Amino acid sequence: MRIEVHPLDATRRDDFHSLHSERNEHGWCRCVAWWVESFDDWGERTAEQNLALREAVMDRGNWDGYLLYADSEPAAWCQCCPLTWLEHLERRHELPADPDAWVLGCLFVAPAFRRRGLARRLLEGVVRDLCRRGAPTLLAVPRRGDELEDGELWTGPEALVRDLGFELARDDERLPVYRLDLAAASEGE
Repeated sequence: MRIEVHPLDATRRDDFHSLHSERNEHGWCRCVAWWVESFDDWGERTAEQNLALREAVMDRGNWDGYLLYADSEPAAWCQCCPLTWLEHLERRHELPADPDAWVLGCLFVAPAFRRRGLARRLLEGVVRDLCRRGAPTLLAVPRRGDELEDGELWTGPEALVRDLGFELARDDERLPVYRLDLAAASEGE
């Protein structure tokens, strides 16, 4: 299987929507959970509201993530952007303001592609690209737990970020915060 990781941009908009679709059991959220003000009434939002918000985010030029392609098919997504873009995430996890930090918001692998190591390959590609861009810090807010369902892993599994060299920045029973020094990561390549 040929794997490619690319930042989301205008040319990949349709691929984003193809991945975030009913076909992949992901047509409701559209990866806008961190773009709303809070989780109050989150479950009452419609798919159409989330799609409209996603379109507005992209129309503003907020290309907030990366797509992984498996043999040219969009197979996985990682929301990753400057922390300052996702104020809801920053507040929810009580992260200190850092205008230079990037953050991993969401991670999604299409059901047909799960259990093949693609989440790892996607995050490795994201880290390589951020190192190339000169980003200094990458934060992650993975879910903690040994028996999490696929739907609970939307911010990624803790074991994966640890395996990729992230260090625990703040311990929390369910929502730990991890940090990766990208300058050090780029030196290790």
